[in-house]
Amino acid sequence: MKHIIFLLVAALLIFHQDFWNWEKSDAVFGFIPIGLFYHACLSLAAGFVWFLACTFAWPDEIDMAEEESVAQEAH
Repeated sequence: MKHIIFLLVAALLIFHQDFWNWEKSDAVFGFIPIGLFYHACLSLAAGFVWFLACTFAWPDEIDMAEEESVAQEAH
């Protein structure tokens, strides 16, 4: 799963360079510039990828180290 998340992050980095919207003056929903709407959707996608990374690729060692330090402080 970590490899898929790395690929998704790489795709987000590539899609962040939206040179195809630079010349467009279209408006989405009649008032949002296409570039702003594109980046809003890209931000939602980045949030989703971060959720996937935290859920499926978070290293277990970090959580175990924190639990051990809390247990030691309690004694």
